[in-house]
Amino acid sequence: MDQLFNRIRNSVLAVPPLARSQDFSLNEEENRRLVNHLTSGGIRTLLYGGNANLYHVGPSEFSRILDFLSRSVPEDVWVIPSVGPAFGTMMDQADVLEDFNFDTVMILPSGFPLTQAGIELGIRKFCEKSGLGVLLYLKQDGYLHPERVASLVDDGLVTAIKYAVVREDPSRDEYLTALIDRVDPRRIISGIGEQPAIIHWREFGLGSFTSGCVCIAPALSMEMLAALKAGDFERAETIRKHFKPLEDLRNAHGPIPVLHEAVRLAGVADTGPMLPLMTNLAPQFWNPVQKATRGVSASPAPTK
Repeated sequence: MDQLFNRIRNSVLAVPPLARSQDFSLNEEENRRLVNHLTSGGIRTLLYGGNANLYHVGPSEFSRILDFLSRSVPEDVWVIPSVGPAFGTMMDQADVLEDFNFDTVMILPSGFPLTQAGIELGIRKFCEKSGLGVLLYLKQDGYLHPERVASLVDDGLVTAIKYAVVREDPSRDEYLTALIDRVDPRRIISGIGEQPAIIHWREFGLGSFTSGCVCIAPALSMEMLAALKAGDFERAETIRKHFKPLEDLRNAHGPIPVLHEAVRLAGVADTGPMLPLMTNLAPQFWNPVQKATRGVSASPAPTK
């Protein structure tokens, strides 16, 4: 158990986009550039999910993505791919995962139609078939009742939770409060970037945080995690403010397309076109996004 908690706290969970060529095929060279940028900045966990637009990846491409990740990411980096969100899709993907050595996957949250019992049953069936641990993604208020979450954790199926329910005031969160009453908060990862991470860490005791903007300045995001570990919340807040302009643009124009373009505009990697059913950010928003990425990149160097 301590090994899992150490693994979670070892790194910000980077949630990068997937770079694609103009024909929508996987661009291995540019994705490798992004991976190298993240890992050279200290990142040791890569979570491929919403920002990578795995919601719309076909089963025929899933194996190629897993193969690329297996070949291109350093062995000391924890890579978590995502499956779903449809039940049939995740069950087919369980067959593909048998050919690889991933130990944890995230199940993408589904929309209508679903039921509480159906979500739990789907997770149990996937785990039974794949033999893998699940990172549970809670993105909607009450998506899965805390009692059901606790049951999945107690049965060893859900190993960690990505909590990404947006609140106007993240310090007032009845759903999260109910979860930490039933599940060790060190298993729960703040899943909305740097902005609520300090409150989630300080007030709820969550284990770490995810970030998309880490793709621009990985070392800075890792320093924020170090500040949280040290209890230096003033330093963490100073770092958080550097990411805020870019996060505000993500909130205004869509978190996935803004990040996809920000990585390109920052010169980190050419992310190319977004896979439908998504589309790239409109050009009229490129200048403010580029300005925000420069603000993050130009932030003070991490202290030693």
